[in-house]
Amino acid sequence: MKLMDYSLPTKVSNILNKFYKAGFQIYIVGGAVRDLLMGKKVSDWDFTTDANPEEILSLFPDGFYNNKFGTVAIPLKDTKNPQEEEEEEEEEEEEEEIFEITTMRKEGIYEDHRHPLQVSWTKKIEEDLARRDFTINAIALSSKGNLVDPFQGQDDIKNKIIRSVGEPDKRFKEDALRLMRAIRIATELEFKVDQKTFQSIKQNASSLEKIAFERIRDELFKILSSVNPHMGMVMLRKARIIQIILPELEKCFGIAQEGPKHDRVYDIGEHSLLALKYTDSKDPLVKFAALLHDIGKTKTVKTEPDGNVTFYNHDVVGGKLALNIAKRFNLSNKQTDKLYLLVRWHLFTVDERQTDSAIRRFIKHVGLENIDDMMALRVGDRLGGGTQKAVSWRMEEFQKRIKEVLKKPFSISDLKVNGNDVMETLNIKPGPKVGKILQKLFEEVLKNSSKNNREYLLEKMGQPI
Repeated sequence: MKLMDYSLPTKVSNILNKFYKAGFQIYIVGGAVRDLLMGKKVSDWDFTTDANPEEILSLFPDGFYNNKFGTVAIPLKDTKNPQEEEEEEEEEEEEEEIFEITTMRKEGIYEDHRHPLQVSWTKKIEEDLARRDFTINAIALSSKGNLVDPFQGQDDIKNKIIRSVGEPDKRFKEDALRLMRAIRIATELEFKVDQKTFQSIKQNASSLEKIAFERIRDELFKILSSVNPHMGMVMLRKARIIQIILPELEKCFGIAQEGPKHDRVYDIGEHSLLALKYTDSKDPLVKFAALLHDIGKTKTVKTEPDGNVTFYNHDVVGGKLALNIAKRFNLSNKQTDKLYLLVRWHLFTVDERQTDSAIRRFIKHVGLENIDDMMALRVGDRLGGGTQKAVSWRMEEFQKRIKEVLKKPFSISDLKVNGNDVMETLNIKPGPKVGKILQKLFEEVLKNSSKNNREYLLEKMGQPI
């Protein structure tokens, strides 16, 4: 195929043309070429060139370069003609898009399982491609429109295979994060990892212990965000990676919930993977919670005299374990709070006969903004346990009750009057009495939401409290 066969953004074409006219080699590389070949939308454009960083900066003076790996970041805006600029001069300035251009380099020696000790430039694209991770990412597209594919990456794309460039052990020892990246890309593209590469992943899994958990988290969350996260997690476990990054989950495998009062057909680990599979959410944190929701069972398992296996308070224990995991993965405070809430309160009672107060307590525990995510997790939990129907009639009635309760005032701030109304109507100054009056009015409205009427409440203020 030639470059003309592809529809490239104007900015990308301009970069290629500028280097070509200046006499330099320039190639689109990595995932961008792979996605072009697969007919997928490209979201991240990477380039490599035989120009050194200083020469790149001479072509793009607005670029910046502050690393030893030869990567120059170039901010670009869309090119507009004078008439377009005049029409848009009063509009907000367009955001710049950053493109990274890296000088071609050879393989180097790695000692930290992440970065090379030194960087050596090259003018041969084949040498640059030889240091890349997987064959499907080791294809280059030149400014002339020619494909350079020394490792048959196009064949692997066609056959849906993830294969390392050269010896897999060497690639993974250079950068241990590639162990997870192989599985992440396979999950995103729904490819298979070739046997030799996968065996090397298993043998080198322990080297992930030398990688920062923030980077592991990013790869894990990309897997959880993919079209088939269940497949990704199964692969991570077969590769012995789950055992390293999530030992709490690994301990769940082999523990069966069985006995005369149970009809479960999966052990806790298998159930957790299936709960992930059936949790319908685009939020990787919700998927993560589904994966972890039963981790407390490993510490609460008990066999009763009648042979029944129980896990009392596993939700409480699981919530505490989730906090430890959140700290390990360096989640934000907001992410930590949500993960804890989803794991801690996933075992909520579903009963359409619950009082408004009980449902309000549930909403308070879970958080109004997390209710839909909690319901998605419950559906995943239910289907992951072997139940055929996603939502029971009782769950449907419970959800209706939640909607009914939410229509009613949920706090004093929902009243149709406020403290200023109290002070103005009763001609009193700010103080505890204002709060007491509002609280009394709120309690009355809770019993009968029709009384949340401004005229009624103003009249009620004048009566003895």
